[in-house]
Amino acid sequence: MERIAWLVLALGVHLPPFAALFVPSLLTRLYDVAPDDPNFALLQHRAALFGVVLVVCSWAAFEPAVRRLAFVAAALSMLSFLAIWVAYGRPESLIAIALGDLFGLLFLAYVGWKTTRS
Repeated sequence: MERIAWLVLALGVHLPPFAALFVPSLLTRLYDVAPDDPNFALLQHRAALFGVVLVVCSWAAFEPAVRRLAFVAAALSMLSFLAIWVAYGRPESLIAIALGDLFGLLFLAYVGWKTTRS
């Protein structure tokens, strides 16, 4: 079950925004930012950083030694977005991402609990 939870965090939560690095039109769909917006480049960089979290969570699914690092990386990624989303008044354009992270928190809590027990 723990391996599955890590893979959900990697593939279910962090893969879609990482895919935007290779399919830039996803940035417009996910974040409602036009390609000619200067923030588009920043969001492409953000997509690359999601790749780091994806790799670490995938790695944690198979290597217990990296689970603490993966937990911290995933928690920072997800909780910081949710905090910023709330601070900006819960923009409707970002609701799908917020819901994805909220759903992912269930898996994050589980792997965090398992990681701190071992």
